[in-house]
Amino acid sequence: MNTPLPLKIIESAPVEDLYRRPLRELRMSVIDRCNFRCSYCMPADSLQGRGVFLPLEKLLTDHEIVDLVRVFVSLGVHKLRITGGEPLVRPGLPALVEQLAAVPGLKDIALTTNGVLLPRLADDLAAAGLRRLTVSLDTLDQDVLSDISGGKARLQDILDGIEAAERAGFRRMKINTVVQRGVNDHTVMDLLERFRGSPHRVRLIEYMDVGNSNHWNAGEVVPSAEWVARIGERWPLRPMNSNNPAETARRFEYVDGQGEIGFISSITQPFCRGCTRARVTADGMFYTCLFSDHGTNLMPLIRHRDSPLELRQRVHSVWTGRSDRYSEERGLPGHDHQKVEMFRMGG
Repeated sequence: MNTPLPLKIIESAPVEDLYRRPLRELRMSVIDRCNFRCSYCMPADSLQGRGVFLPLEKLLTDHEIVDLVRVFVSLGVHKLRITGGEPLVRPGLPALVEQLAAVPGLKDIALTTNGVLLPRLADDLAAAGLRRLTVSLDTLDQDVLSDISGGKARLQDILDGIEAAERAGFRRMKINTVVQRGVNDHTVMDLLERFRGSPHRVRLIEYMDVGNSNHWNAGEVVPSAEWVARIGERWPLRPMNSNNPAETARRFEYVDGQGEIGFISSITQPFCRGCTRARVTADGMFYTCLFSDHGTNLMPLIRHRDSPLELRQRVHSVWTGRSDRYSEERGLPGHDHQKVEMFRMGG
């Protein structure tokens, strides 16, 4: 798809779904590969965990990703999050970020990473126009980290990545921690203590039922309310006000002024009614919900059409027909999480 978008299409025109939720944010996967094998995402016994990935020619090219993002921006998206797999594994990522940063109307670009490759890439990413970083770090215990990551993660490499990002100018990062009862919950307080007093915000994420391959068990979910109480006993917390209904994390601040903490509670306190996020995988599958088992294949419209108008119309049609409320409907009759298909490439 080589035809530039006409100016009248580039101008933002927000669209809404059936619940009047606007399309505002896009999570764009740039690769399906990862250098970890985390048990809750890409476990070693899954197909991808065993190294079965898409052929490179099946992945969107840089040019195709930029064109696709332009279409989403024309429909109201103003925030982009780059995901994987592990996005830093994609060759030439800083050059792609630089092109994305030049898309008219795109106000914010963020990236989620495990951090291992940041010492090599943080400076280039900052220079290219990346504004925000989220680093996934589930524990400070090397043994626990090894178990979670399938033996692939080395704690010091992740910490070195965070330090490299700080030197590159990423002063306020989010530290995402997926908490599983009986797996890493006993190490959470140490993690919080390390980042207390820093500009970075740890976000504790309830273990989610995002597919068959992660062997989800409700008994491993630690409700955020439990963490608020436990943490508050040691370091008193107070909630922070938010005027953004689309915000995924409920934010608290330490009463002693030592920073913030966030809680992402998609299991016990779902935020479907404010969700304004679309997700596209590295091979062009468009999903309107993290938990969805049905996506729309955009690749034919991206790769085999000369005009972006048909692609724009398809995205518009899918979003305006969106009725996803998976987390709010969890537990209702006929609602079976085992039907959900994991798509790690959607981030």
